[in-house]
Amino acid sequence: MKRHYYISNDLDDLDRIEQELEKKGIHKPQIHVFSKDDTAVETHDHLHNIESVFKKDVVHATITGAWVGIVIAGVVLIVTSYTSWPESYTWMPFIFLAIVLLGFSTWIGGLIGIESPNRDFKRFERQLREGKHVFIVDVDPEQENALDLVVEAHPGLQLAGTGKAPPRWVVMGQHNVQKFTSEIFP
Repeated sequence: MKRHYYISNDLDDLDRIEQELEKKGIHKPQIHVFSKDDTAVETHDHLHNIESVFKKDVVHATITGAWVGIVIAGVVLIVTSYTSWPESYTWMPFIFLAIVLLGFSTWIGGLIGIESPNRDFKRFERQLREGKHVFIVDVDPEQENALDLVVEAHPGLQLAGTGKAPPRWVVMGQHNVQKFTSEIFP
């Protein structure tokens, strides 16, 4: 899948564009709006905002913190193996220390991520401060033509670049869960 970013200042137009994309076979989980005005996005029936956890760099920073923790824990265990401490105290306190350091490092990474904007969206900070909205569409190669046709019909939509989308199985999994729950709980 490929991610397309567009800039717009008209949520009503984005609402119409999303409806047109859905009619062309692009599913709701493939379409997102990133805006500083969450309330305005929620007033439009067809638009859905990016989840707040993805607006920040929590996921990436937590994973980075975990890798740093793994390295630190490994260093603790390697240093311990070259000393005589395990013979005096057993391995248990050193294994516990390694686990605590891994957890602490992961936690610190998450805290740093909460304070940082998502690294994929940093390039749009100026437009977001100006009150504009980022329209994000994830498409398969066979859906590119449908996206192009809809975008051409809306001159207020400006292409702002492309990027890597989540794996197809994640997006389609969201679609299938959403479809299942809407059929079970109408």
